[in-house]
Amino acid sequence: MASKIDYDALRAQTLGTGNDEAVTVNTRALIDKVLARYSGEWTTLRELLQNAADASSKQVKISLETLPSSRVPVPQSADASTRLKHVLQHHTMKSTRVENDGEIFQASDWARLKKIAEGNPDETKIGAFGVGFYSVFSDCEEPFVSSGKEALAFYWKGDALFTKSLRLPNDQISSTTFMLPNRHRETPVSNLLSLCRFLASSLTFVGLERIELWLDEWKIMTLNKKNAPSLDIQIPKEVNRKTKDGLMHVACVTKEAAQLDAHWLKAVEWNPKVTLSTAMDSSLSTAKGVQPTQSLRSFFTRLAPGTSNSAIMERLAKDERETQLKISEDLMGVSDATLFVHVNKATISTMVNRSFSAELERATKKPPPKSTTVSLLSASYDENVASSSSPASPGVGTPKIFDSFVPINGKGKIFIGFTTNQTTGLNVHISTPSVIPTVERESIDLNNRFVRSWNVELLRVAGIIARISWGAEMADVQAKLSRTLDSARRKKVVKDDVAAVLPEALFLHNAYSFSETTPSSEVGTLMEEAFWTCNQKVAIATLSTRGVLPASQIRTEPEDLSFVEGIPSLPPALAETGLVKKLIDYGVITEVTVSDIKSELESKALNAAQLRQFLGWVLQKTRIQEIDAAMARSLLNVAVANDDEDENGKLIVVGDITTFLNPARIPAEMPVPSYVMPFKFTRDISRAILEILFEDLQMVPWLRWLVENTGARGDLSSEQDITQSATFASAVLPVISKQWDGLSPSSKASVVDLLSSRTVMPTKLGMRKPAESYFPTVKLFEDLPVVTGLHSVKDKLLMALGVRKTIEIGVVFDRLMNTSNRTTQISKSSGKWSHVDLIKYLASVRHDIPPADIERLRSTKICPAETESLQPSNERYLVSDLYQPEQSIRRLKLPTLQWPGVYRQESAEGQFLTFLGLRTHPGYQDLIQIMSNAVSNGDLTLREQALRYFIDHHQTKGYARFDHVSITLPYLPIQGSEKRVAAPMNVFVNERASILGFDILRRDLQIHALKFGVKQDPPVASCVDRVMKNPPQSKREAREVFAYLAGRVSELNNEHTETLSSANIVPTLTVAHGLRDSKSEKLGEKITHVSPRVCFLGHGDSRYADIFDYVDFGSEANSFLLRVGSKHEPSITELARRVVREPARLFSVLGDARYIELLRSIADNWGALKKDKSLVKDMRVSKFLLAYKEIGSSSTNENEDDDDESAVKAWQLAAASEVVVIDDIITYNLFKEALLATPMEETLEALYHGLGAPEVGTLLEERQNIGSLKHDQSPALKLQRLLHERTRLFLHDYKPDAVKHNNNWIQKHLTVQCVQSISMTLSLRGYNLRRRQSRRAVILNDQPLLYVTADFDMLEVSQAMAPLLLQRVKPQSIFMLEMMLESSLNKLRSRG
Repeated sequence: MASKIDYDALRAQTLGTGNDEAVTVNTRALIDKVLARYSGEWTTLRELLQNAADASSKQVKISLETLPSSRVPVPQSADASTRLKHVLQHHTMKSTRVENDGEIFQASDWARLKKIAEGNPDETKIGAFGVGFYSVFSDCEEPFVSSGKEALAFYWKGDALFTKSLRLPNDQISSTTFMLPNRHRETPVSNLLSLCRFLASSLTFVGLERIELWLDEWKIMTLNKKNAPSLDIQIPKEVNRKTKDGLMHVACVTKEAAQLDAHWLKAVEWNPKVTLSTAMDSSLSTAKGVQPTQSLRSFFTRLAPGTSNSAIMERLAKDERETQLKISEDLMGVSDATLFVHVNKATISTMVNRSFSAELERATKKPPPKSTTVSLLSASYDENVASSSSPASPGVGTPKIFDSFVPINGKGKIFIGFTTNQTTGLNVHISTPSVIPTVERESIDLNNRFVRSWNVELLRVAGIIARISWGAEMADVQAKLSRTLDSARRKKVVKDDVAAVLPEALFLHNAYSFSETTPSSEVGTLMEEAFWTCNQKVAIATLSTRGVLPASQIRTEPEDLSFVEGIPSLPPALAETGLVKKLIDYGVITEVTVSDIKSELESKALNAAQLRQFLGWVLQKTRIQEIDAAMARSLLNVAVANDDEDENGKLIVVGDITTFLNPARIPAEMPVPSYVMPFKFTRDISRAILEILFEDLQMVPWLRWLVENTGARGDLSSEQDITQSATFASAVLPVISKQWDGLSPSSKASVVDLLSSRTVMPTKLGMRKPAESYFPTVKLFEDLPVVTGLHSVKDKLLMALGVRKTIEIGVVFDRLMNTSNRTTQISKSSGKWSHVDLIKYLASVRHDIPPADIERLRSTKICPAETESLQPSNERYLVSDLYQPEQSIRRLKLPTLQWPGVYRQESAEGQFLTFLGLRTHPGYQDLIQIMSNAVSNGDLTLREQALRYFIDHHQTKGYARFDHVSITLPYLPIQGSEKRVAAPMNVFVNERASILGFDILRRDLQIHALKFGVKQDPPVASCVDRVMKNPPQSKREAREVFAYLAGRVSELNNEHTETLSSANIVPTLTVAHGLRDSKSEKLGEKITHVSPRVCFLGHGDSRYADIFDYVDFGSEANSFLLRVGSKHEPSITELARRVVREPARLFSVLGDARYIELLRSIADNWGALKKDKSLVKDMRVSKFLLAYKEIGSSSTNENEDDDDESAVKAWQLAAASEVVVIDDIITYNLFKEALLATPMEETLEALYHGLGAPEVGTLLEERQNIGSLKHDQSPALKLQRLLHERTRLFLHDYKPDAVKHNNNWIQKHLTVQCVQSISMTLSLRGYNLRRRQSRRAVILNDQPLLYVTADFDMLEVSQAMAPLLLQRVKPQSIFMLEMMLESSLNKLRSRG
């Protein structure tokens, strides 16, 4: 790979010492490549016209010269039309000459003309790149230019372009003329119509005023442009004049009108091809009989779908052929046309910094202008109407020469001096002379960074100007409407006013509706964005049915809502325009809202027709849930209507109306309250829909209104007074009668309440209250007020109102029954009636007696009672105080009705007496009272009669339906005593319940217990309460009580069980010595009650019988105790709690062996017990742990083994903190006379240690004194190798968590050294004891350094090593290690 090169240094060296050589250019190739970018039609003429405009030219003359055909001779006819037709068909182009009257070329202009890519440096001119002139080489090989007193000719030498210049004589001055000989002499004559259209569009924005087009000697077309004085357009304050990036600012906007006059020969519109095809078709049809309009294309078109379209196309083609035939007859005919347009021109101030200006100048070769213009051209509606073609060309149609001039379908063009291919998306042309185009000038440059920024800002300016122009157009439309209103002397816009300006508004909406732009869609997006965002308000003004208003106040055309015709709505013709669609999409124009309708209703009163429509609309919208009921009611509340269909012009406040009239209930001709909607407005609306917002007028409110407005107290006349007019009452009462059966009981009661106290009944004696009137069937007396004129009124209504079917009971008493000493004469008979006669009469008219009279009969004493001789008593009674005459009732000594002969309950009289309250049997409470009083009075016979009556008639008289719980009177006899009685809830059937003191029902009545409401057993809660208040006092009593309760255990709930388990209800025997013996009850023993929870079931032969209470009351009673907390044996937790609570007593009772056995049980379950935090806390401080202290013999013996054998272990109770666990036997032996030690059992040691007993090894404090190292370390090395070998065997069976250091660690770290001597001073922390002894092996501070003496002992080595190897050292571990160190491998292998 090559070495690294410093290219910066290499470049500097090349520039300093290299050879100079110019870069050559192939001029022909360069021009051809540039021209390849200019692909548009009429490019050469466009550039030459642009140069003329830059030179301030006003007139341009274009002359086309032709060459005659070498094959077709010129016709000899002198007819100009024929000769022109021949030129157009057969001549070819010779040259093109373009002349303008602008400023003549200066030296700098001639210099630039000879240089490619050196544009015009004047920023006010359109030309920028300096390549436009060279477009002449597209059709011309050697152009010629003359201007003023100079001329310049171009010619080629190979691929190099040269010029020759000439100065004209002093007497010759040339206008600026471009002579362009055609390169190809076979080029046909240009399409005149396309050329004329191009020239017409060229006058749009440039300063040219006149263009002439010549073809040989014929002036083909003349175009003239005239501009009217401009007017300033006021820019609204809310419009932001500055563009988004701040580069440009709209200074002012003016509006000016322009007139374009065109004068052309008909030859411009002649199409030789159409004429030729017409002639050929005619000849073919003549020769072959084929229709002239037929063609192969039309044939296949007829086979394809949409034949109607093909027919239209054929018809249009036929019309075009006919038109071309007419034109071809006289090509010299003249046509004139005038087009009126207006231009909104804005002056723009630019604000660019130096760096931006420099970058832009680098790209365009000239600085950006400080001021520029943006113009919008469109044909306004008025000017479009004024534009017309010349009457000299009738039938020819609209002037095709202006087809490309007036934009349609969003095809307006961007003009950069002249038109480009870029569309605006509007029906508006936009001129932006300062926009920087691409080189070929066909589109806008949006690629270069700085050029893009400049062009984007100019496009945004165009959007702002479009927004300002729109506002001005709408202001003009509004001004027209205002002038119309002033001339008509009206204040409000009507439909005809809007219709007059609607076509213009539609024209403007189409003009300013944005569509997608081509070829760059971004152009339209940028302008449209600026159009909508330049204003602080998105809403723009547009036309509505109430004139020009902000779009936010306009609503889309609603459904037929004539009742709110004042809401500004969008005319349907505008709804489909793009501008309005955008406003709708942005939510600016919305549908008519409820708030709109509400505001409109608040502003004016409705007429009758509008009220009908309003009601129908609001009910329908509520029905389909487009508005809720609350909103609908708010609309009704603000609505007011003038009933213009009423001769009095009645005012209707809709908000006060809550009901509607249902003619099926109340006839429409009846008067109704003001809160009822008049029927004529609801006639065509169904009842179901009306009920959504209104209530159906009910009978009761209507009647109440009729009644409250009687006596001239309201709007009703005397003819509509129900209390005065018999005619009106006769009309109202049938209405009520018709609806009577459908009324609810409460409504019926209200009707009765309203009418019964008022004179609403027409009778033969005048208007009467219902209670004072009689049915026509009542004819007992002639002077009664009988109702008349109510033939269609139901009897049930009259009866409900109180119209009598019977004579008032007082009259009967006065006229028929002599209840006083005076004699009353009656119509048919005289004399006194008995109570039997009265009952028989009343029974015959029972159903016609009004309720008031029935009540009077019930409250009047009219019947005597029976005496013992069955004769009537002198005293009369209320019927309800008597019983029917029956023997079983007489035995109960109750008052019975005196009735001669046989009394039949089923007879009419019997039924009527029962109806009046005659009692057929004593009630449940009455019978109970009889039995209770009989017991109180000592009348046991009457009680037995009552009991027998109750039992015999329990079902037939309905006593079974009564609630016995409510009976508190004692009347039931108790077993064992005739005179004692109890209430049903206090007496029971189960005789076993008497053990708890409950009363038992007399035995012969127990089979009827359910009839009396007596339960089998007392409530279990009462049983629990009694056994707690009065527990059994003996074993026999306890057996009976608990056996009874055992049968009730299924009824005990958790609360009962918890209460009984902790209650002292179990009797136990306590002897004088304090120990319990439950097997016998001896003299001198005392009964003590304990709770079931602390006593156990059995005979006392358990191992814990000496410390717990054991009882046995039989299997049945024991089952109850088991239910309430007793057990067969105590749990380990109970044992632990008892030993913690009473350790001394238990130790004295159990002795050493049994006590330590108890501790073993606790130790075995230590894992479960330690979960009980409170128990563990008590165990830590209680002196319940058994420990021993070794006491040696009094004789001195140097042999330690003998001392161990002669030592005595003194056992005592101690707390865990007072005891030590023996984990180091040597240390323990040193200090054992001062230590309380745990029994040497693993489970007990774990228990003691878990409760806080320290290990003796942890209390040891050592101070070593190590002698100097011996010279011979071989014993130490041998021992080190042995330890490395045997520790692996020793640790093999230990779990990893029990090992402190494994064999690998020992082999890596353990060192053994042999020293002269080892001595240690030992002490126990917390004990004031010290011992001094010599050692033969020791490890200092748990470090892996073992010191040994020359005569080391394996036991001491094992004692020193074990703490280094194991987490917890036990004596047997030391002995095991000693054995492994002393034994050979063979011996160890033999031991397994």
